[in-house]
Amino acid sequence: MIDPASSAAPPRQVRRRPKNRRAQIAAESAAAFGAHGYHGVSMDEIARRLDISSTALYRHFPSKYALFREELLRLSGLAVRAVELPEAAVEWSPRQRLDHVLDAVIVLTITNRPTVALARWERRYLEPVDFVEFTDQFTTAIATVRAMIRHVRPELDGYDRVVRAVSLFAVISSIGDHHVTMSVKALAPLLKATVWAMIDADLSGERDAAPIRGAGERLPPFKHELLLRKAVELFHEHGYPNVSVEDIAVASDLSAASAVYRYYRSKSDLLAAAFRRAADRVSGAITPAVSAANTPAEALETLIDLYVTGSFDERALTFVYYAEFSHVDRADQVTLRHLQQVIVTEWATLVTEARPELSLGEARILVHASFSLVVDLGRTFGDDGICPPDRVIRLLHAVALGRPLPS
Repeated sequence: MIDPASSAAPPRQVRRRPKNRRAQIAAESAAAFGAHGYHGVSMDEIARRLDISSTALYRHFPSKYALFREELLRLSGLAVRAVELPEAAVEWSPRQRLDHVLDAVIVLTITNRPTVALARWERRYLEPVDFVEFTDQFTTAIATVRAMIRHVRPELDGYDRVVRAVSLFAVISSIGDHHVTMSVKALAPLLKATVWAMIDADLSGERDAAPIRGAGERLPPFKHELLLRKAVELFHEHGYPNVSVEDIAVASDLSAASAVYRYYRSKSDLLAAAFRRAADRVSGAITPAVSAANTPAEALETLIDLYVTGSFDERALTFVYYAEFSHVDRADQVTLRHLQQVIVTEWATLVTEARPELSLGEARILVHASFSLVVDLGRTFGDDGICPPDRVIRLLHAVALGRPLPS
């Protein structure tokens, strides 16, 4: 005989809402944005990651944008707090105060490494009011560091100090752009030593770098070249997801969007072509530079010259190369990522040959930092003359080789 008690339905498990549900949602969405970018994540996907309903998600945040805004403003707020000094700092030397701040910024960046890239490349998707708040907070942090550098290097002018302040944030935050693994115990001192090398470097003097072509000096491009250039300019200005094939056709003076498809299969094909162009420019310089050099350091100096001048010549392309990788088709991503790894390895090998005290992993970190620094300086200062190519070249020399560039 069946025992009625044994056939009864199991007691219903009541799922209690965690008290910190809002914080959990913010953290999980930040991780998703960090992995896939703002446009690569939906509210439904965030709800699935949290194992909650979309309705429950919307009770805490009204939109995906609200979650995105939450994370970016959190990061900018942390940057302001990282540059604050304790009361005991009044007894410290200027160098000790700056060293304390560098430690704080480095720890902050390593702790938030999965989402640091959002602040670098996705901030343009903030709404105007939020963008101003975000920018103001980072500007405050940079201004605070700039003032500290003035006390450490009083002989520097204001432009030189602000370039170094921007550069140190760029180098430290570059760890968000790649997946090179390294223990915090090794990574933190490497970043700090690199930043101090930039602060202490002599950036004066001029170098005979390759000439930078102005837009008026370019030869009239073939139609497929014009399409690629206009597409890159639009991706740079508005972000890849916000640009349509119709926009590219109009910018290229084509009669209809269908005309674009005579040259490129899709908008994604245009993006992949831009990535190949950028990667080929860097990879193609390696063998000639190494063959013509007498030492690894000399080869690296040549590559730095070529990379900086090439990046200044095609700033929009260099920015898009970093900001839009997640939008390249998966198959193309595999090929491009392999080429990126080859380039970084070739540069890193030269770094280790010039600096035997470094491991290949440490050299990779410095190579990524060098590439990232060029993009950030170009984006921050543009063509205003504050940070010309020769100054950027000297900064990269300090990053990659750890010593000032000889005049």
